Amino acid sequence: MRTATTVEGTGGDWRTITGFVVEAEKLGLDMCWVAEAWGSDAPSPLGYLAARTERILLGSGVIQLGTRSPVTIAQTAMTLAQLSGGRFLLGLGASGPQVIEGLHGVPFAHPLRRMRETVEIVRQVFTGDKIAYRGREFAIPLPDGQGKPMRVSLEPVSVPIYLATLSPKMLELTGEIADGWLGTSFVPEGADEAYFSHLDKGLSRFGRTRADLDICQGAEVNIVADEADLPEVLASRKLELAFSLSAMGTSTTNFYNNAYSRQGWSDIAAEVNERWHAGDRAGAAALISDDMVLATTLIGTCGMVRDRLRVWQEAGVDTVRLYPAGDTLAARLDNLGQALDIIRALPSR
Repeated sequence: MRTATTVEGTGGDWRTITGFVVEAEKLGLDMCWVAEAWGSDAPSPLGYLAARTERILLGSGVIQLGTRSPVTIAQTAMTLAQLSGGRFLLGLGASGPQVIEGLHGVPFAHPLRRMRETVEIVRQVFTGDKIAYRGREFAIPLPDGQGKPMRVSLEPVSVPIYLATLSPKMLELTGEIADGWLGTSFVPEGADEAYFSHLDKGLSRFGRTRADLDICQGAEVNIVADEADLPEVLASRKLELAFSLSAMGTSTTNFYNNAYSRQGWSDIAAEVNERWHAGDRAGAAALISDDMVLATTLIGTCGMVRDRLRVWQEAGVDTVRLYPAGDTLAARLDNLGQALDIIRALPSR
């Protein structure tokens, strides 16, 4: 398995973030994704990290549809590909109504169609040809306007496109058109039904197989010295998971909640969402079981994490995206280094 991580600038400590990425490259990490969400944008730090690193692949994890036009997304990708010497990966996601409508003031409408058309336009821009597109969401140039088809004044590039998707139809689209899948909320034991069946449906529709799609799956990694340390670690993670099942969306639209529901926790996920939105955050977190946390993370002793990574590998994960826990830079790098050693020691599948 290849290895990756994700960083985000919510706290704004760019010195520490940059130091982490630079040291992660020295440890042999293969790729680093930069998140956007409602914190810093992704492209700005990616340009800076391109100048501070030499080998590691750098990706937007993710640029959110609706926050930029498709051509702007393509221009950004082409610029970062050139700045990084061809090391850039374009990650796109639809986000959700809370961020798109609540923060950006853009309707969260037809995300499936917008994703397909955005990717089609972006790939057209990458060719360096004049851009002419007629879709249901986008029309370039505008019909009956004064503009004529143009091309961007950048050298053509070939940038891999990864889609961050969770819903069945979006997963199908990922199988159809993407170079990679940025997944989350992943339980390998239930992945065939919850995720892979939908990815495979899209892949087969266009004569593709899993070999044509980089399965990039992420989870927190926290390696503890003894199992006796687990309860304290799991307790803090339960509140974060309750947040994902509730606040990472609205009371009626939450793709993380839906993903957990499809993997066997529908009743708990629904009650967590209800309690959270009623203001009972402690009660919501108390509903999260140890199994829910352990099933979707890489938390435990070295032996536990090794066993879990074998299951991930056997399930079909190509790239494991590690979120190393730790209150300090040294602690995070220590967790990351231990995880990398475990992954390198795994037999090839």
